[in-house]
Formats: sequence, structure tokens, C-alpha cells
Amino acid sequence: MNKEIARLYGFVILLFAVLIAFTSRWTVFDATSLRSNKLNVRPRVEQEYVARGPIVAADGSTLAQSVRESEGTFIRRYPFGAEFAQAIGFYYPVEGSAGLERYRNAPLAGQERSSLQTILDQLQGKTIAGDRVVTALRPKAQSIAISALGTHKGAVVALNPKTGAIEVMASTPSFDPNKVATTSGSERLDRAPGSPLLNRAVQDGYAPGSTFKIVTATAAIDTGKFTPQSALTGKNDLAVSGVPLGNDNNESFGEISLTQAFTKSVNTVWAQVAEKLGKATIARYMDSFGFERKPMLDYPADEMSPSGEFLNGHILAPTSDLVDVGRMGIGEDKLNATPLQMAEVAAAVANDGRLMVPHLTDRIVDPEGRVVSSTTPRVQSVVMKPSTATAVRAMMESVVNEGTGSAAQIPGIQVAGKTGTAETQIGTNINNVWFVAFAPAANPTVAIAVTVEDVPGFGGTFAAPVAREVLQALLHE
Repeated sequence: MNKEIARLYGFVILLFAVLIAFTSRWTVFDATSLRSNKLNVRPRVEQEYVARGPIVAADGSTLAQSVRESEGTFIRRYPFGAEFAQAIGFYYPVEGSAGLERYRNAPLAGQERSSLQTILDQLQGKTIAGDRVVTALRPKAQSIAISALGTHKGAVVALNPKTGAIEVMASTPSFDPNKVATTSGSERLDRAPGSPLLNRAVQDGYAPGSTFKIVTATAAIDTGKFTPQSALTGKNDLAVSGVPLGNDNNESFGEISLTQAFTKSVNTVWAQVAEKLGKATIARYMDSFGFERKPMLDYPADEMSPSGEFLNGHILAPTSDLVDVGRMGIGEDKLNATPLQMAEVAAAVANDGRLMVPHLTDRIVDPEGRVVSSTTPRVQSVVMKPSTATAVRAMMESVVNEGTGSAAQIPGIQVAGKTGTAETQIGTNINNVWFVAFAPAANPTVAIAVTVEDVPGFGGTFAAPVAREVLQALLHE
């Protein structure tokens, strides 16, 4: 071979190498970034021809499905309408996606199938189909939660404390995900009254009020600094951080045990406990319960909020000089918590001190019926000793049996719970109210948190009955 032919041969080889390098760049190395580029409309168009996988409930009910249109494209439909809108979210090629639809987009869109399988399907003329996402959500209890909240703004989260599986995630007001693409102008959902797109279960924080006393009680007993029988004065208008703190209805008590103070929700006793424990101790237990960071939930991170002390919209360390530890210890000060966070507080007590990682997805199944992945229960943290959980459980039982949570009583089933009330309009008795609980107390299978906004009363009156109805549905299902 002469030199000219050798040079030509080398040049041709070089051209092939350059061709392979550039095609590999776009098809392999930079494929993900190219597909995710907002200016690239091809993936959006392609998805209109994909039979997006269904999302189903624990009982097999279809929560989201793709329906074929005459042009061969598919459109998403939500058989339960507004009932599961916050948990499931929505998917539209143009308008975007939210909730579980967004978090599990890859398997639902068939993007996790092998390239070879996709090519073979296309060559055979098969429609590309996504995987089925099976959730732990329970339609009957979800429907009851929505109905029980009624016209009030609020949220309900119920989960299995032993596994972390979320069985109810309800937020009101809600929206119909079937109509997201048809709303426009003044009817846009993100401008609608009541903020229906806001998932109050995980995205909005409220002062937890006396439900936070569960955290304070856990810290008090687990450190050994107090017992359920420890007694402190329940005097009304006791000075906390130099400012008088009142009890509900300005009721005053003498020496009272922690159990009695928990049952009657005596603010001045628990503020003293928090002050004696100190900020560092309360902060340590808040961290174990999951405060100060977003939940470890299979849900879009930017659609969830952390719980904790807030100042000017930013998380403030519980040990900060700006924190009033006495008032924080009773769920006031600058404290905000999401319903999921408070459900996790109840769940940790219910599960002998172990907090499980929460999850909506139970398993993912491919179009051929094979389980692609399943969720294995995982311990997020060990919050307290089992003996502490037993002691706090007994205190929570007392709240339901003879205290502020009596409206949550279920015949034949022992419920353990705690009420909470946070004043929102000074002097008007308009409050955000709470009830957190678990049942059956001896062997819990459900932990729950309910919050209701702007009602003229207390947690025991408005939130506890909602929790009772949802608990009954889940326990008797």
C-alpha cells in the first residue's frame, strides 16, 4: 500500500471516528440532558403516543390511566376526580406534571425499559407502554377523609407505623386533575381561591399547638429527667421567658403530674418541662423525629416543606437565641409543622420508638406483570427507647379516655391521641386545630394526623371527629 492510499485510509478512519464520537455524544452521553432541555419538544410529542402506565390503589382501583384517542395519541384520565388529586397529581405533555405522576414519571412513561426492548417494540409496531405504579392508598378511607373535612381547608395523613406506607393523603380544597388542561385566565388553578393546588398534607406548615407536647414528653421521659408521675405547678399566667403564659380558658392548677398535665393539655407545665430540658435536648429529639428537613417521601422535593422553627420564611435552628424554648415546647413560638410530620411523630411512638421511612409507592409492575421494584420498609431513625414509647402511649390513651380527645373514642378499640389548638386571629377564638393519634393502641396499624384551618373552637371538637371516622374506615376495612 503506497503512502497516498495509506493517508486516504487513515483520513476515512478518522472521519468514522469523528462520526461515532458525535453520534454517541447525542445518543448516549448527552441524551439525558438533550431530552430534558425545555427547548426540545420531541420528547413531549413522543409521550403523546405512549400508553402511560396506570397508577392504582392498594385495592386495585385505578387512580390514573391513559386513554387512547382517535388520532392514536393518549390522554390521561383520573377516575376519582379530586379525591386523590393531591397525592397522585397530574400529567399533561404541555401543562406539566405534579405529585406522584411527576416523581414516578420514568417508569410510568416506559423510560426505564431497555433501549433494545423499545426498539423491538417499535419494529413490531407495538405501542410503547409504561409500568404500573401500585400505591398503598385506600380509596374508602380517602373518600371519608375528604368528606369529613367538608368545606374546611385542611389535611389528613394516615400511615402504617410499622411500614411507613401512606394509606390516606387528603387535602382540601382540592381540584379535578381531569380539568387542568382546560382551565385558563381567571379560572387558572394556581390563582383559584383556597389554593387548591397546594398539598396541605406535605407542602404547608401550621403551628402544631399541643400536639407538639408529644415531642416534649418523649424528650422528658427518654432522657430520664422526668417520669409520667413527675409533678409541677400548673399555675395560670406563669412567666415563661419573662412573659406570662396562659392555659386554655385561663384555668389554673396546683401541683399536677405530667400525665395529668398531658391529659388536660396544661401549657404552663409543659413549658416548664421544655425550659428544664433546654434547647439542645429538644433540638436533638426534633431531629430524630424528622424536623428541620423535608420528608423522605417518594414525592417531588419542591412540592414538600420541612417542619421546624421558621423566621422570615427560613428554617431557624431550635438552639437559636431567637427561640423561646418554653413556647416551642408547647407547639407555639415560631414553630410550623406539616400534617405528614405530625403523623410521623405519632407513628414513632406507635412503633416502639422507631420511625419508618414514609412511602406512597408499594411496587412497580411492568406491562408483562413482572414486579420491577418493590418498597421494603426501612427505619429512618430510632427516636426513643421502647419503654419511653410505652409511657407516652399511656399518656396519649388518657387524652382520649378522659381528656381533650374524647371525641376520637371508638367502641371496642383503644385510641391513643393528642389534641392541638393554635390561635390564628387574636381575640376571636378562630384557630387552626389538630388531632394526632394511632390505633389500636396495644398493636397499632394506623397513625394519623388531622389539621383543620380557621375554625371557631378546639382540636377536640373539629379535628378529633375527622380522625375517628378515618381510623374506623381503615381499621374495619
